[in-house]
Amino acid sequence: MPISQALVTRYFQLIINRQFTEAERELERVKQKMQKTEWNRGYFRALYGMYLSRKNSATDDYAFLSKIDLSDKVALNNYRKEFLTHMGNGLHGDFDRGYFSAWADCMRIISRMDIPGSQNGKAVGEQKIETLKSDKSQATIANFLKKGEPESKQST
Repeated sequence: MPISQALVTRYFQLIINRQFTEAERELERVKQKMQKTEWNRGYFRALYGMYLSRKNSATDDYAFLSKIDLSDKVALNNYRKEFLTHMGNGLHGDFDRGYFSAWADCMRIISRMDIPGSQNGKAVGEQKIETLKSDKSQATIANFLKKGEPESKQST
């Protein structure tokens, strides 16, 4: 029985939207419906790796999913073509072809999703909060700690 594209599509949507509990359930459903072949093993390993990569993207700067811009349709299609090339390469074994097939499917589905502009997993409108040392009205942990110290240490 081939892998259900509906399950896989739902799985990709869940990991991209960072709904990891439901994604894990969906991944288990995919695993249960798969036949035990090398191609399917490679496909499943890719799915599981995507899950781990996306879940730990805050700590893993080298992971592929954390480095790509999920809103760049052209780049996603180029990645998909590259994965399809590897998938069709006769020098790769069934495991590898299944692995690259999962990545090609992932790129296809992500490119069809409506994802707001992002860079390295952060939404474009998201701002980094900065503190200004020149702004005396802004409370910082350093200011708080200084207030608790004796007068002689504050002047240093």
